[in-house]
Amino acid sequence: MSTSPTSHLPNNTPATSWPVALIVLAQCLGTTLWFSPSGVSDSLIAHLQLSASGFGWLLAATQLGFIAGTLGFALSGVADRFAATRVFVVSSLLGALANAAVVWGTADMGAIWALRFVVGVCMAGVYPLGMKMIVQRVGSKPAAALGWLVGMLTLGTAMPHALRAWGQSWPWQEVLLASSWLAVLGAVVVGCLGEPSRAQAMSSQAAPVPTGLKLNTHALRAILAVRGVRASALGYFGHMWELYAFWSVLPWLSLPIARALTDTPEGLAGTVAWVSFSVIGIGFFGCVLGGIWSRRVGSARVAASALAASGLMCLLYPLIPERWPLVQLGALLFWGVCVVADSPQFSAMSSQHAPPQWLGSALVLQNGVGFLITVLSILLLGWALETWGSWALWLLAPGPALGLWALWPLVKMPKTGTCAA
Repeated sequence: MSTSPTSHLPNNTPATSWPVALIVLAQCLGTTLWFSPSGVSDSLIAHLQLSASGFGWLLAATQLGFIAGTLGFALSGVADRFAATRVFVVSSLLGALANAAVVWGTADMGAIWALRFVVGVCMAGVYPLGMKMIVQRVGSKPAAALGWLVGMLTLGTAMPHALRAWGQSWPWQEVLLASSWLAVLGAVVVGCLGEPSRAQAMSSQAAPVPTGLKLNTHALRAILAVRGVRASALGYFGHMWELYAFWSVLPWLSLPIARALTDTPEGLAGTVAWVSFSVIGIGFFGCVLGGIWSRRVGSARVAASALAASGLMCLLYPLIPERWPLVQLGALLFWGVCVVADSPQFSAMSSQHAPPQWLGSALVLQNGVGFLITVLSILLLGWALETWGSWALWLLAPGPALGLWALWPLVKMPKTGTCAA
């Protein structure tokens, strides 16, 4: 059966409206919690006496928490039964509290791991629900607005590195607390925003959602039955194999560049932080420009182009000699642009093809499985870097390759075409 993938979404609100601007700002502030340990990786490694692979397990705690949160929201239907703004606010506040609790005098790895797991659960109420709020307000062409949203998430991910660079003399505890205060501010912004109009809410949910919290196998079957959702989700999974693993090792990749750019040991940590922030943060422009480009060529072609470019960088970067630090820096910046530019396009494609009454569940389910994949790639890459050095980056290349293969049916479709369920 062929249906228009965008027929169920409203098309009456411009992507530049002030509610969208507030949502993307709150997304940036809330997601500073996500990689806050990376901004103080050197201090935390010393404080907890961790190896590089041990620190990878600390990062994996947040990813595993996010997976648990997204799958819980999807299976219970929470993402569609409760107002997205309320879920966002509560999640941001609880995540800020759990992140702040890391600094309260404990040096126990198990306790800190558990707190970071809770932060990850809370992020499941921030990122996917932020996407739902955007889709509710911008209608049938969400790719450009989602580009802004994921771009701000990228800046939020990079923000702990910037906090570290700005406050080089700050203790690591102050950097984590600053991330928590930013997340609280994000909750306040969304709390002041309020709910979408009744017309927008009704348009984005064409069928009633059952009440009661239980395992929602009907929603899962309805979501997975749509060919467009399956193709977009599989492409997203290949993208996620690369993205967070790349971000997680940026301090390590930035170290030889920082050594070439600074003459003093004191400036080394700050330079590593600035390089890491720049490489992650520049992805903001990839997301926004990709969203604009998608209006002309369609989301699938933008996502495929970004996957091809970032997959190529996985293969080429290890070939750059360390004696060419500026070439390495340029390559990392280019990689930072294309590695995340496809992310909002996958969300846009899934939101366009998903059954409207299960839109929130579809988005959180896709994110949950995607982040499970990131745990495997983060741990594998952290171990491999200790053994093989930068050649370990070749392990990331299969993700973009498989993502391109899965996405090809949507690439071949006309930009405004239909997709058989």
